[in-house]
Amino acid sequence: MIESSMQRVVYLDCFSGLSGDMIVSALIDVGVPFTEIEKAAAALPLSGYRLRHEKEMRGAFHVSRFFVDVDEGVQPHRHFSHIRDMINGAALPAGVKEMSIGIFEVLADAEARVHGTSIEKVHFHEVGAVDSIIDIVGAAVGVHFLDARLMCRTVPLGKGFVNSQHGVLPLPAPATLKILEGVPVEGTDIPSELTTPTGAAIVKALSTHFGPLPAMRPIRSGFGAGSRNLPQRPGVLRAVLGEATGGGEVSREHIVGNCTVLEANIDDMTGEMAAHALSRLFEQGALDVWMTPIQMKKGRPATKMSVLCRRDDRERMGRLLMRETTTIGLRHYDVGRMEMRRDMVTAKTKFGEIRLKVSTDDSGAQTVSPEFEDCRRLAASRDVALKDVMTAAIVAFHGHSQIPVSHGEPHRGITSGDSSD
Repeated sequence: MIESSMQRVVYLDCFSGLSGDMIVSALIDVGVPFTEIEKAAAALPLSGYRLRHEKEMRGAFHVSRFFVDVDEGVQPHRHFSHIRDMINGAALPAGVKEMSIGIFEVLADAEARVHGTSIEKVHFHEVGAVDSIIDIVGAAVGVHFLDARLMCRTVPLGKGFVNSQHGVLPLPAPATLKILEGVPVEGTDIPSELTTPTGAAIVKALSTHFGPLPAMRPIRSGFGAGSRNLPQRPGVLRAVLGEATGGGEVSREHIVGNCTVLEANIDDMTGEMAAHALSRLFEQGALDVWMTPIQMKKGRPATKMSVLCRRDDRERMGRLLMRETTTIGLRHYDVGRMEMRRDMVTAKTKFGEIRLKVSTDDSGAQTVSPEFEDCRRLAASRDVALKDVMTAAIVAFHGHSQIPVSHGEPHRGITSGDSSD
C-alpha cells in the first residue's frame, strides 16, 4: 500500500462520463498495480473470466485499458444479498469490503425505487454480472490502495435511448438518475450513455466532493479508457492524484453521508418489541438507532425511538420503523454528518490478539478503542478482569504508535512488549 497521507486526493475528471471499467483503468494508470486488482478478483468466488491490462492510443491520449473477458453464456441474476455475502466471505481488506458493499447498496436502493420493490428482492442484471462485480471491487481496491479521498467533477449525462435487460430505456437511465440524486450533473446533446449506473454508483458511494478540481499539489495523473469511444468525446477518464493544499476546504462529508433522522414517540410498546425493532433497523442498514425516555401528554411515560440513516434510505427505514413498532406516524429531518477516518489494527497482548478501532482527525489526533467483543471473549477465557484486557490492548498500541496505521487492514500486527504468547 502507498504510504498514508491524511490529505491525499484522487480527482476524477470525467469529461467523457463514467463507467466501472473507465474508473478502474484510470486508477491503474495513476499508480494502482494491476496485480492488486487481480489478487482481489481471485479472492471472489467467481469463474469463467480473464483479466487483462493494456496500453493503447485513444485519439491523442495514451491510456490504460482494463478488460474483464467473460466466457460466453448466460450470466446468473444475483440478488444484493448474494453479492453482499460473496464480498463479506472473500479474503479482502475490511476497507475494500465496506466500500464495495456500499457501492452495491447504492445500486440496490436505486433499482428498488425504480421497480417498486425492496433492496433484498432486487435482481441485478447487468451490474450483477462477473465483469461489473469485478469493476466495482476493483474500484474499491484502487481507492483503498491509494489511501486517498475520492473527488469528482460534475457528472455529464447523454441523451437518447439504450437497450437493457429491462428493454429500451431513456437516457439518462432511470437507475442512473436515482443514483445521482443530490449529485451535480450536466446534460449534453451526445446521443450515448456517457455515465452508466455502475460508474454513477461508484462516485456516489465513494466521492467526498463534486465540482471543479480542488486546491491540490498534483503528484501524478493518468488516463483510463472504457469500451465506448465517440466522435464528440473520447471514452476517456482522467484521474489526478495529489495532496490537498486547501486545509479545511477539503470536506470529509460524503454525499451519501448526508443523512436523515427519523423519530417516533411511542407510549404503548413493550421493551421486547423495542429491542427487536432496534435490531431489525440495524440489520437493514441504519447508521445508528437510539431510544430516549420522554413524557407525553397526560403525563404518560414513553420512548422516543430515533434512527439515523442515509437520506436515500429514508422511505425504506420509515416503513420499517412503522412496521416493527406500534407507532402510527413519525417525523423526519435532514442532517449532515462528518466522520473521522477509521482504521482497524490488531494488537498482540499477553492475553491474545485484540482488534482496535483507530479514529483519526485532520490534525492527526487519534482516539483508540479496543473491540469490546474481543476483550470480553479473552477476559472470559483467561478468567481475568475485562478492564485489564482492554488496558493491555491500548498499551500495546501506544507502545508501537510509530507503526503506520494501515487503512482498512484488520490484521495489521502490533506486538505488546510484555507479550508472553
